[in-house]
Amino acid sequence: MPSTFQDQGGFASMDPSPPARWAASTALRYLVGERRLRARRRRLERARRRAKRPHVVTYFHQVDDGYSHLAAQLLQPLLDAYDIELACRLVPPPSGRDAPEPALLASLSRTDAAKVAPHYGLAFPDGPPPEAALVDAANRLLAAAGDEFPRLAPQVGDALWRGSNAALATLAENRPTAAGATTESALGTGSAERERLGHYSAAMFHYAGEWYWGVDRLYHLENRLTELGARRPAAAGPALLAPRPPVANGPLRDDGALTLEVYASVRSPYTSLEFDAAVALAERTGVRLAVRPVLPMVMRGVPVTRHKGLYIFADAAREARAQGHSWGNLYDPIGEPVRRCYAIYPWAARQGRGVALLSAFLRAAFRDGVNTNSKAGLRRVVEAAGLDWAEAKAQLDDSSWEAEIEANRQAMYAVGLWGVPSFHLLDASGATALAAWGQDRLWLVGREIQRLLRAGSDRHK
Repeated sequence: MPSTFQDQGGFASMDPSPPARWAASTALRYLVGERRLRARRRRLERARRRAKRPHVVTYFHQVDDGYSHLAAQLLQPLLDAYDIELACRLVPPPSGRDAPEPALLASLSRTDAAKVAPHYGLAFPDGPPPEAALVDAANRLLAAAGDEFPRLAPQVGDALWRGSNAALATLAENRPTAAGATTESALGTGSAERERLGHYSAAMFHYAGEWYWGVDRLYHLENRLTELGARRPAAAGPALLAPRPPVANGPLRDDGALTLEVYASVRSPYTSLEFDAAVALAERTGVRLAVRPVLPMVMRGVPVTRHKGLYIFADAAREARAQGHSWGNLYDPIGEPVRRCYAIYPWAARQGRGVALLSAFLRAAFRDGVNTNSKAGLRRVVEAAGLDWAEAKAQLDDSSWEAEIEANRQAMYAVGLWGVPSFHLLDASGATALAAWGQDRLWLVGREIQRLLRAGSDRHK
């Protein structure tokens, strides 16, 4: 049965009526629009100044979340660089519909954090998944940390992720630890505050109505604080503590020995941001590209709550603005438009225009405000991809695409990923060199391509 807006986080059911689709899309355009964002920021800043309040950033930390350990290493540097008050909260793992794949998420947070840490100048220990007793000890230490939290959290995380009970015990020797009931209360309080403010995840910074996820979104918060004059004049070091690494398109070029699989959904805001860039990366580096479309999460039974859905669209809009992209004039393609695009895709791929079709669809749905649910809108997509509309129409009733799309989903899960866009880089032997999820991991893909090419070049010297 089609899921509702309240269940899935969209602004319509999985197959909304035309009026509902229009209303939902109009609401989304407004909610993620830059004009509304800037007006809200100005209003909140005026209120802060009138009340003579400091800049207060609230940080939500989950001790057994890999991304939280990376973020914790930047807490004290953030305090040193910006004139802010930092309120640190302990939280448990996300649960229920906000965490549809908790085991996969726990594993990904560990492996992904370890991969990106060196590129941000951070550290992530090479240890086993943390045991429950160590997680409890870590929470007890931090629940009693008070103002020492920013300095203590990285040390606690290092001991936890190394699996060192001795190191945690040493940290506890000269400082208080909270009782079990006090720790549970701290976790419950943090979780309730996070929910009240409208989020669900860990490693999250909240400032004046907006959320910033871990080291990957910290640059947005830093830029905002700098605009408000909160950067300390004597702050040493680089302008940003955690700038987004650029995508490396060279200089080395492959001869097609490497393969980049891109798992994409044509209803994904994040896919729409980076799909063309991923294609361009493969072209510029000579890597063989294999695009593997999948159904959107909500169309394959993975729940997305309302506040999660709103955050995703708002975050995508913010990412687009930071990259100088025109994005946000969207017309939600959930349901039938997605199915029609995928019905056409195998035929388009046989003509060498599959990538062009997906690119044209994403642009129409998320940048040009085209109603892809209408024949006129879909025709515009097809013709923009360099395809014949009369021939494309003949594919719309073909359901053979379903098997391929499902096979792609299973392949994505097989490498430990479940969302889009995801990237799977295979080396010359066909083995996995990198599996990464998110449009904010394309830079990591680019660097891994160059690393593999350098290694191959060194072997042949």
